[in-house]
Amino acid sequence: MDAFVTPESRFADLPGYAWVARRWSSDATGGLDLAYVDAGHADASHVFLCLHGNPSWSYLYRKMIPVFVASGARVVAPDLLGFGRSAKPWHEADHTLELHRGALLAFVEALDLRRITLVVQDWGGLFGLTLPMEAPERYERLLLMNTGFGTGDVTEGFRAWRAFSNSRPDLDVGALFARSEPTLSVAELAAYAAPFPDVRYKAALRAFPNLVPDGADAPGAALGRAARDWFARSWRGESFMAIGLKDPVMGERAMLALRAAIPGCPEPLRIAEGGHFVQEHGARIAEAALAHWRGR
Repeated sequence: MDAFVTPESRFADLPGYAWVARRWSSDATGGLDLAYVDAGHADASHVFLCLHGNPSWSYLYRKMIPVFVASGARVVAPDLLGFGRSAKPWHEADHTLELHRGALLAFVEALDLRRITLVVQDWGGLFGLTLPMEAPERYERLLLMNTGFGTGDVTEGFRAWRAFSNSRPDLDVGALFARSEPTLSVAELAAYAAPFPDVRYKAALRAFPNLVPDGADAPGAALGRAARDWFARSWRGESFMAIGLKDPVMGERAMLALRAAIPGCPEPLRIAEGGHFVQEHGARIAEAALAHWRGR
């Protein structure tokens, strides 16, 4: 695959984010570099694997990473191919469910991550929630935020978002985040937009809404249903859920449906002022999740 790499100068002096990018590649990434944050204690007993969605990157977790590290944990936060500091394949057709899921499976194995707390939102969940059934011995806990299984059942709200995205090939990333989280500063909005200097870097942003399985026979829908059924049948780990209530697509109704599919998932933490990118309230969420798990 041909790919762009965003100049490092775009990532200088980002507010609240000073982690150096580590890089990994393999056949699973098509030989392209996948960038990731690896923070905290290398020999920690728990690893928080934080997976972002579209059109964000690991910057989304800047308020959660310090809380997890302070608890004594290791935190690994990759940038999906096409996002953040990772390589960005040129063509929309390069971005497939198989590529992105396969890269994550290989990444977890290559780093030999164990005792994982899987932290997911948006596409982080659509991909991430399919991972534990492939290696259940690696996963112990879930932290779920405004996401779901890609089972082929989509709402009209999602279809409206997809139509909006398809009408904007050069999506204004900063403006999108400003609508969801209006308290973000100008500098923080610029940080979210930093990976995408121009339209050429945005193939993944255009591709992802059209990868969401829409219909029972859509590509990926059977995989999403298999993951959902695996959790219902086999999950014995702990979980915690936070919901940004202002999310018009993956808000409370969608998240309560997800909760019903996760055995033992407790009453959610509802963030009244939170939108789709509820990690902007991440310190509060991380502290609540850790307090919940310490009490069990």
